[in-house]
Amino acid sequence: MKLYKNPSKSEWSELLLRPAMSIEEIEKQVQPILKAVQNEGDAALRAFSLQFDRADIDSFLVSEEEFAEAEKLVAPELKESISIAIENITKFHAAQKTETLKVETMKGIQCWRKSVPIQKVGLYIPGGTAPLFSTVIMIGAPALIAGCEEVFLCTPPNSKGKIHPAILYAAQKIGLTKVFKVGGAQAIAAMTYGTESIPKVSKIFGPGNQYVTAAKQLATKEGIAIDMPAGPSEVLVWADDTAHPSFIAADLLSQAEHGTDSQVILVSTSEDTIRKTEEELEKQLAVLPRQEIAKKALNNSRSFLIEDENTALELVNEYAAEHLILSLDNAEEVAEKIINAGSVFVGHYTPESAGDYASGTNHTLPTYGYAKNYSGVSLDSYYRKITFQKIDKEGLKALGPHVERMAAAEELEAHKNAITVRLNEC
Repeated sequence: MKLYKNPSKSEWSELLLRPAMSIEEIEKQVQPILKAVQNEGDAALRAFSLQFDRADIDSFLVSEEEFAEAEKLVAPELKESISIAIENITKFHAAQKTETLKVETMKGIQCWRKSVPIQKVGLYIPGGTAPLFSTVIMIGAPALIAGCEEVFLCTPPNSKGKIHPAILYAAQKIGLTKVFKVGGAQAIAAMTYGTESIPKVSKIFGPGNQYVTAAKQLATKEGIAIDMPAGPSEVLVWADDTAHPSFIAADLLSQAEHGTDSQVILVSTSEDTIRKTEEELEKQLAVLPRQEIAKKALNNSRSFLIEDENTALELVNEYAAEHLILSLDNAEEVAEKIINAGSVFVGHYTPESAGDYASGTNHTLPTYGYAKNYSGVSLDSYYRKITFQKIDKEGLKALGPHVERMAAAEELEAHKNAITVRLNEC
């Protein structure tokens, strides 16, 4: 990680650049896949499964027998940990339910808003180099808590046509029993257009590689909503001289091991903390199973010595990290001043890994600077907010003349008349 000492603000935009994403080029490769699935349905899915996953799939839907087999293969200790994660995540997301908001804006005029679940939701869980069963819980549990009518999951099989048992166990444990063995851009296409086996959905959730990301972006052009734009995983650790360098190094590497395009940033008011963290990085990296991935990610990463705390705060908010760890003596005080971040981890003993798995918050978060204008997944992500209003005669008499006047000023006579004909009957 290259160190920058008190860089000028004019340098920040360049120094805080993420690894480049060439989404346009990838979209050109993904478009034919989407078109093929749109036109050929399940036949195209089978062909792509054979091509990309080397799996000859007869039935895409995971059977009850496969769920039962998966449950036997998951270790009891892992089952216990998954149960704890589900309990905490369910507790935090269930608490996000809101009552219908009802307001009498004037006498005789009532306005209200209520949350209505999205009817059909599709979830995507990547296969890749790590079985992300934790993401099954993160995006599946809130969908079921919200009361979405139809919720199902797509995930790529291995070459034997099998899904990782922990993914199936986590799905079944939260009550999600409809899982399809299909991955990649073709899975996103299936949820976008629908096939003989896989229903079309209204909104797609879940992470994936650059091809899945591109497919999700293209799905939005077909009227399908997605959880958020996505880029490579990232973390920013802001540490002072009370921080533990071994903790910081572990947090940085926990994101660096996600992928070669991940980015980790260290900001500190203490040069000694930065130096000791670099030493810890070398030690911990040497024994990391995914060290080659992490090494490449560290090439996209950098550290900043910012001696003024207010300037450090400004830089941290400018970066808008997916994960922000405040390893500071006054972490709670600083947390109140954070305005751009996906999720914030407050204090020396709050590792980002806890939020990734089991503390209760959601780990599906905006990356690539989108934390400036997007939220992470929450219960609200599975709802639409619908407003209602009811006006009685007394309310219309009070409000109607004002609406007539405003409509006339905008030269919209039909709008005015919709009021006038009613006032004439009052």
